[in-house]
Amino acid sequence: MKVHEYQAKALLSQYGIPIPLGKVAFNPAEAREVAANIEERRPSPLPTLFGKGRVVIKAQVHAGGRGKAGGIKIANTLQEAETAARWLIGTRLVTHQTGPEGVPVSKVLVEEASDVECELYLSLLIDGTTRLPLMMASEAGGMEIEEVAQATPGKIIKTNIDPAVGFQPYQGRKLAYGMNLSGGQVGEATRLMSNLYNLFMSKDCSLAEINPLVITAGGRLIALDAKLNFDDNALFRHKDIQELRDKEQEEPLEVQAREWGINNYVKMDGNIGCMVNGAGLAMAVNDLIQYCGGSAANFLDIGTLNNTERVVNSFKIFVADPRVKVVLVNIFGGMARVDVIAEGIVMAYQQMNIPFPVVIRLAGTNLEEGKRILSKSGISFIEAKDFYDGAYKAVQILNQVQDKNAG
Repeated sequence: MKVHEYQAKALLSQYGIPIPLGKVAFNPAEAREVAANIEERRPSPLPTLFGKGRVVIKAQVHAGGRGKAGGIKIANTLQEAETAARWLIGTRLVTHQTGPEGVPVSKVLVEEASDVECELYLSLLIDGTTRLPLMMASEAGGMEIEEVAQATPGKIIKTNIDPAVGFQPYQGRKLAYGMNLSGGQVGEATRLMSNLYNLFMSKDCSLAEINPLVITAGGRLIALDAKLNFDDNALFRHKDIQELRDKEQEEPLEVQAREWGINNYVKMDGNIGCMVNGAGLAMAVNDLIQYCGGSAANFLDIGTLNNTERVVNSFKIFVADPRVKVVLVNIFGGMARVDVIAEGIVMAYQQMNIPFPVVIRLAGTNLEEGKRILSKSGISFIEAKDFYDGAYKAVQILNQVQDKNAG
């Protein structure tokens, strides 16, 4: 689960990490009011400098690349702050992470401008190799960490953290010196890193990123931008984090899938809908479809529950997705019985109009009973004898459908 920058910064502040003065605004008038408030509260007014401004207006979206896409505006006056908010709120921001449809901008973060001396990078995530928290730091802040890794990998300093002992001061010093900090900044950075680790662990984050972490002209360390992602499987422990979810920023079909009890659904760009039990099998099916010359419309794992309603809801998702032209059902029944899946498929046909061909491959527990249920139902489907046959037939049928439509 993702949260907005202003929400992430509020959490950083709760854990003692310095952030700029600022507040979220939901309309232009609020943006002007926040900007005026910042002017009053600013300890020492920042001079209006060309290219820096007095406040920054930042579109709040779940996507990176806002600056290059025009989602960050600089304002020197209260009127400019209001105008910038009016330009952004109510639009859709298109960045390299959103695709051509973009994401809606319904609010902006109005924040004091900072007199930045240098930009650093700091993040925490789970290292899949060691299965431990990994803290990364770099003197090359303000850039995507992937770009830094490719161009200057030596500038990325890493340290794994043992949860049994927690983040240690020597690790902070190692990272701070690796970012070319010196003097009192080393101790300040080490405390900031320790606070970030405490946030990461206590809130079950999957990612905590400060980019850039800046040093101001006055020598302060401030989190100028922040990103927090949370482990969906741990959200039951954090009702406060659940309340931060912004469904408007998420794919509508993915939101609908969760409401229908299908938590492992991801919408993709292809046109072959896939229903599979098991995440590993789902990934293998998507790969095999690609190998056969097609493209999956989704990742959909119904899990191992014997639940006909979940099968029916999967078909509802396929019907609601206009990109889906063919559906491939690939079930390997173990804990999830084939006969229950078959009953769910029949119920789906009974409850709705299925406008596309359906290829079904079934194997495993109660296979013969599942086949009997399908054969007696009278529904129209294409049977596949094995894994590869299912993917191959789905792609071939899709090609036939596309040729027919083109003709």
